[in-house]
Amino acid sequence: MESSGRSSSGARIALGLLLTINLFNYIDRQMLAALEPDIRATFFAPGDVNAMTKTGIWLGDAFLITYMISAPILGLLADRISRWAIIGVAVILWSLASGASGLAATFTMLLMTRVFIGIGEGGYGPAAPTILSDLFPIESRGKIMAIFCAAIPVGSALGYVIGGQMGAHFGWRSAFYLVTPPGLLLGLLCFWQRDPRVVGHQVIQKSPRRRLSDYSKLFRTRSYFINCIAQTLMTFAAGGLGFWISEYLRFRNQSPAGGRTIFGLVTVVAGLSSTIIGGIVADKLRPRFPGSYFSVSGIGMVLSCPFFVVSLYIPFPMAWVPMFLAIFLLFLNTGPSNTALANVSLPAVRATAFAVNIFIIHLLGDVQAFWMLGYIGGHFNIRVAFLFVSAVILASGLVWIFGAKYLPQDTARVEAATAQS
Repeated sequence: MESSGRSSSGARIALGLLLTINLFNYIDRQMLAALEPDIRATFFAPGDVNAMTKTGIWLGDAFLITYMISAPILGLLADRISRWAIIGVAVILWSLASGASGLAATFTMLLMTRVFIGIGEGGYGPAAPTILSDLFPIESRGKIMAIFCAAIPVGSALGYVIGGQMGAHFGWRSAFYLVTPPGLLLGLLCFWQRDPRVVGHQVIQKSPRRRLSDYSKLFRTRSYFINCIAQTLMTFAAGGLGFWISEYLRFRNQSPAGGRTIFGLVTVVAGLSSTIIGGIVADKLRPRFPGSYFSVSGIGMVLSCPFFVVSLYIPFPMAWVPMFLAIFLLFLNTGPSNTALANVSLPAVRATAFAVNIFIIHLLGDVQAFWMLGYIGGHFNIRVAFLFVSAVILASGLVWIFGAKYLPQDTARVEAATAQS
């Protein structure tokens, strides 16, 4: 049971710090996507039809593969030692690596910086939402996760804007230098935070002995498994769209700086409002519809699909309208789906649950999307690749809708086990 002290000023400070770190997390990620055409032009010949596939695999996938491999290892560690210490080290590591990206003289050096960014984010990804789950009760957890996840569209949008503007005016390397100092400062601030399980020298949340059965129960939980499938499909769609949007805007004859900036603004307004609304609505509906976290997620994805298809065919600037609506509906799941992950996993293995989820959704999601959409775009065109994305969006929504019937029972089982411990 969360104490009032933990859910008041200290919890709000923790939420604010983690939210800001998450903002820079996604700025770092999406700057690469915004600058991909410039980086490709630096390291590959103009006529290389496989250049998009290579940047997708070696830059996009190198980061994600490292991220998804390190996340389970560091997630297990986060269930055992101070999560704030892990986050502090992780943020400092990825900030230094991001700055080093701008110094890379060869493609191999750039590749190595992406690897270290992946390791850093692998420490942050499982620990941050677990801290928030420890600090806030289940009744408000959807709203809190939505606020935390609001950094995803905002950070992604800022990544496009910063990357597009800095790349256009000062060269692509300068964008990476800009984000390093704030990241280092945020990492240092983590070492002044207290783990929710310990205040001073007093343990306020027991850390029970973890049994193999705790982990096996997690992997036998239907709604956890279904959520991983739906999030994998969503990650394929969102990750592929985010990485290749610059190439798509070039294909549609939009100016590099202007198109990326407009897409960034569309993403921040649509994504931010949608992420917050999705979490609040799912929380409000939960007393009457216990499967609301999946229902809201699924309905949003299903409705996003036709708007996304329309945006691929009507001319700009009119195309920005259905794209705005598609992105708004696509981000509705962000808070609810992550809240569902927390709600169906026991506190003792919750960081591991997030870590395994990270491994699965990236291994089968955007790791595959980067090279696959790059291959389709290079051998056909990027519109054909994005049509494939629209089918994946629809499939993701249908999986969440199907899983809504299992979520209430799985959530109640975890709540009952937590109350008895």
